[in-house]
Amino acid sequence: MTWHEGRLCGFDLETSGVDVENDRIVTACVVQCGGGSPAQSASWLSDVGGMEIPEGAAKVHGITTERARAEGRPAAEVVTELIAALTQVVLSGVPVVVMNASYDLTLLDREARRHGVTPLVDAVGTDLRVIDPRVLDKHVSRRRGSRTLTALCQHYGVRLDGAHSADADAVAACRVAWRIGATRPELAALPLEQLHAQQIAWAREQGESLRDHFARTPGKESWADGVRTEWPLIPHQRGEA
Repeated sequence: MTWHEGRLCGFDLETSGVDVENDRIVTACVVQCGGGSPAQSASWLSDVGGMEIPEGAAKVHGITTERARAEGRPAAEVVTELIAALTQVVLSGVPVVVMNASYDLTLLDREARRHGVTPLVDAVGTDLRVIDPRVLDKHVSRRRGSRTLTALCQHYGVRLDGAHSADADAVAACRVAWRIGATRPELAALPLEQLHAQQIAWAREQGESLRDHFARTPGKESWADGVRTEWPLIPHQRGEA
């Protein structure tokens, strides 16, 4: 059985912003699907640890600061349970499907360290296997245009129910990954360990290409320094908060 025909675990975060080092988890979803078994889904709403959710972020995912504080659970509890759920998935051999993995997994890593929770990479070690639809799509398709989840769903003919909610995005990412595997036999044939390793290399190449593009584009030269090439997450630097 190829990886896209087996069990997949979608993971998605909606957050207070786009700074992986300092922003917070607002909502999260872990959903297992495929492989001939019923779907299993778990979702979380965090109180964001007393932080404010900027208006711009709230407009994207629909969660205001007031709602997070009133309905959300303590951030440390959310992070603990989220990492426990992902650890169980990873150690059972199921790949984690994450759209733009280096964002979600890095932010989760920093939240774990912030709250004194064992980070996922420390809990699972070398067993982590990630499938990133964005990295796969950029590798197999040279078309121009957006590579957002919405754009990938449109390109691959995948249904997206309620974009920018963690549960909908997690399921949609799995659907896109499945469609890429179904239409690209050369990717479907790769063992998960090899596919994971290939994505590390592809993501680095894609990041370097983007960095070069910014460096030679008038008005965007300064953006080049902000491009990171690490995947599936940016390693934590010792001494950082």
